Amino acid sequence: MILPNLRASLGSTEIELLLRILEERTRHSRQRWERQLVEQGLDSLLDHPETFSALMRGRRVGAIPPKLAFYVMVRRTLLEGGLDDASIADYVAALLVEFAVAGRAYRIARYDDRTYRYLVDLVTDIEGESSERRQFLLRAHLGNYSLWLSGLFPDYVVARVHRKGAPGLDYYDGLGATGYLMASECELAGQYDLARIYREVAGGFRAVRRALNRVSDRFFFPVPPSPVDRLLRQVVDDLEFN
Repeated sequence: MILPNLRASLGSTEIELLLRILEERTRHSRQRWERQLVEQGLDSLLDHPETFSALMRGRRVGAIPPKLAFYVMVRRTLLEGGLDDASIADYVAALLVEFAVAGRAYRIARYDDRTYRYLVDLVTDIEGESSERRQFLLRAHLGNYSLWLSGLFPDYVVARVHRKGAPGLDYYDGLGATGYLMASECELAGQYDLARIYREVAGGFRAVRRALNRVSDRFFFPVPPSPVDRLLRQVVDDLEFN
């Protein structure tokens, strides 16, 4: 189960890196940043503009601790889109870290035997599942998988539209939002304090997905397989969103 606990899992390695880069990038001493960490909390360092600038532009992304890199990227792009709830960034970043595990994106839980490559198969199993826990995991995974695939691989989604007439990004937006909304109604969502987060992501699914598109376009796949298709995708998505 994916929980919004990535910030809480950041340890001494990540904090040391934050303190070092903020000292290097500003005129303030390390002691000043350590005092801010104590008085204002870790978020004040994570959200500092110089943190994003230093991590994403001054260093190779692959050399940054993954949890820190994912959170800073997601948090900054969500803020650019007007989404300032840090717990949403925490959840989405935790999703990216979890799905980086080989094969995890295709399973409702890390060690589940069943794999899902298509959203329609998730929908079918949701309709026929009697287990309360598995029903919850299926619903959440419908949202998670939709967001991951359409968020990080929009060029792939659009290419399939052109080659095979497959569903476009709006299909993932719709089913992803539905999955999260259904998951929020499960008793387990309340037990794990996920109900509000699921509702928030469902209500702003397209905005969150577009934020991940920016992460993908800028940092993961800056050179697209088809520059024209990417430009058209970005233009159309901007027009439809606005």
